[in-house]
Amino acid sequence: MNIYLIRHAQTAKNRQKLLQGRSDEPLNETGEEQSRKAGVFFRAQGIHFDRIWSSPLVRSVRTAQIVGECTQEGCPGIFLDDRLLEMDYGPYEGISLENPPKEIIRFFSDFVHQPAPAGMESLDQVKQRLAGFLDDIKEEPCQNVLISLHAISMKGALEVLTPDAGGAYWSKYIGNCSVYRTEYSGGSFSVPEEIFALAYEPGV
Repeated sequence: MNIYLIRHAQTAKNRQKLLQGRSDEPLNETGEEQSRKAGVFFRAQGIHFDRIWSSPLVRSVRTAQIVGECTQEGCPGIFLDDRLLEMDYGPYEGISLENPPKEIIRFFSDFVHQPAPAGMESLDQVKQRLAGFLDDIKEEPCQNVLISLHAISMKGALEVLTPDAGGAYWSKYIGNCSVYRTEYSGGSFSVPEEIFALAYEPGV
């Protein structure tokens, strides 16, 4: 089974460099176009999805919907799963990343060694819920599946899929609509590879 992980497309809060977390922000016009570009990429590769999973947040669902509609006539139903939600930023939801509190600067500058500030979900919690999700879907009778999620939750999935990553993905930049592919075969996942990325757009 081929598994394609995609970060949702751009929102206004991404553009404004705000920590949107679990706020339900829709895609902006740029995000709609980014999603179409990702869909065109999949279509050009002849990839059709047997099943699509998404975080329940509208920016993630809409990204999945546009990609699915671009790749085939009649987008397959989108299954929502709370385990794909973005990290819970707690009291830091909505802050500007252009002038964040000191504890956020410390955490974001060294995810591996700095604990999440009080009130936020920990990286271990993010990783554990993504591990549970991947374990649940790995035996699905599908050839190609799409998983639409968020920056930190996607990094958690990549950490799960790369046992020797040692936390390297937490600090890696993953742009809107970036796509990683892994294959589940013979009881194990292959090392994920980035197969699609858009030109950098200002924002987060």
